[in-house]
Amino acid sequence: YDPPWTTDRITERGQEALRSFGIAPHWEGRGNAVAIPLLKGSGVACPYCGSTQTVTESAFGPTPCRTVHFCRSCRNPFEGFKTKQVPDTSGA
Repeated sequence: YDPPWTTDRITERGQEALRSFGIAPHWEGRGNAVAIPLLKGSGVACPYCGSTQTVTESAFGPTPCRTVHFCRSCRNPFEGFKTKQVPDTSGA
């Protein structure tokens, strides 16, 4: 648990394995976004066709760390990891 595990520690091989199973990593096409837009363009690249014409269908996937997306190009649903939430330590 030290250092804590995050999706940033997934290797290139692991990222490719996730794509082959239809799971879109949060680091593709999202920049540093923290908010999860619902039913708006999510910008997450589809693991099947590579299109970024995708929407977030649900912020709640089969596990707490995943979301459900839909590709408007190839019309396939797919899962993706949620982005990391960085706690505000400014004390404001």
